[in-house]
Amino acid sequence: MTQPTPLMPHATASWLVDNTALSFEQIAEFCGLHMLEVQAMADDLASSKYTGRDPLRSGELTQAEIEKGQADPNYRLKMFKAPVTVSRTKGPRYTPVSKRQDKPDGIAWILRHHPEISDAQIGKLIGTTRNTIAAIRDRSHWNIQNINPKDPVTLGLCSQRELDALVAKAAKRAGISEDEEANVQRLGSDREALIEELRAEREAAAKAANEAAQEAEVAAWLAAKRAAEAEEQG
Repeated sequence: MTQPTPLMPHATASWLVDNTALSFEQIAEFCGLHMLEVQAMADDLASSKYTGRDPLRSGELTQAEIEKGQADPNYRLKMFKAPVTVSRTKGPRYTPVSKRQDKPDGIAWILRHHPEISDAQIGKLIGTTRNTIAAIRDRSHWNIQNINPKDPVTLGLCSQRELDALVAKAAKRAGISEDEEANVQRLGSDREALIEELRAEREAAAKAANEAAQEAEVAAWLAAKRAAEAEEQG
């Protein structure tokens, strides 16, 4: 079973680079990063972006474990205490800033395709207010001209499981027949398959772009270093 990564992987890697003699491979594997990222930190290309986080203080590593790793480059560091996963149980759903502009589109989609879902349920699912929902419903929203109904799952505002559970609950409350509910579930399954395919494509593209950026960053550093060396020799 793969062990968990530190709570703040990049900050922890930065600290290990600055304070230990562990190899790049050991640090990268422990922190769940690409070795080029760790190498960039060691070359001062990225370490300045992160404030080092001491894994000894957090209890994720022990000094004895670090010493084992320093003595044997092939040794794989073992996490002493996994970071505590914090779950939010109260308050509105948190939505990343980059996704907040998509909320009106998701709300409009639910209002169009699932009118049986109450405003309170929409507010809890998307993380919005009843005033916003009402404004979109009666088309008095300040940005109504630019709102285009889009599946909130595709937008990343909720999971397919959450949406399906809410639709089923609302359908039962509204008295929709079993046949109609089965159709809803079938359409949900087809939509989920499409969403998974689109998500996989996005993740693959993002991974390729990230790796390309890392390689370009290291290549730029090497070119600058060689230029500096040539200038000194000249």
